[in-house]
Amino acid sequence: MKRSEKIFTLTCMAAGLLGVSASAMHIMEGYLPKGWAALWFVVCLPFVVIGFRRISKYVQENPRNLTLLALCGAFAFVLSALKIPSVTGSCSHPTGVGLSAILFGPTTTAVLGLIVLLFQALLLAHGGLTTLGANVFSMAIVGPVCSWAIYRGLKKTGCPKAAAIFCAAFAGDLLTYVTTSVELGLAYPGASLAGAVLKFMGIFAVTQLPLAVAEGLLTVVVFNVLEKYSSRELTDLGVL
Repeated sequence: MKRSEKIFTLTCMAAGLLGVSASAMHIMEGYLPKGWAALWFVVCLPFVVIGFRRISKYVQENPRNLTLLALCGAFAFVLSALKIPSVTGSCSHPTGVGLSAILFGPTTTAVLGLIVLLFQALLLAHGGLTTLGANVFSMAIVGPVCSWAIYRGLKKTGCPKAAAIFCAAFAGDLLTYVTTSVELGLAYPGASLAGAVLKFMGIFAVTQLPLAVAEGLLTVVVFNVLEKYSSRELTDLGVL
């Protein structure tokens, strides 16, 4: 079995340990007002454009990076497809984008996240096309920016690698759901915007905190496998 196949198999098996009920979605199709849905598409556009350019650069520098990009995309697809019902019109689930953010940075992850979310909306009815911009912004932009910044910051302080990876994936997961809570609060503020956001965050926290811990641990495991089989590529990327 090729090393990429071994890594992908391990990822799927480990993600299966987190498997839960599949009866809800990201922010689902049609749940956001048209104005907010359009706004999130506009906000995401610059990140996606820059991300495509970054991916082209990575592949030109080393074609083997394409395999790592595919594995990061598969990791995010599998993890974010595992979900449990939470706030009406949404759900809690791991995101899986912390690994890509650590390896390739947030703008590249924005593109991978867009592809993952688009396929999930079309093939799994998980999320939606009208809410794609909002879901990309929370899961594929804000979360990865947080993961990337935390990993780079802790790495500079000499923090143990495993701890830095765990903290990056854990925090990126939680910030994704803080952002989703803000998106939902802005769309449906009720009597108070702050009250609506805090209400959404409180409901998410019940399921999201343990999921974030599990995602952090799993990301460390997968990173260790990648380090074993793709240390040259990770060194070239400046990760090690």
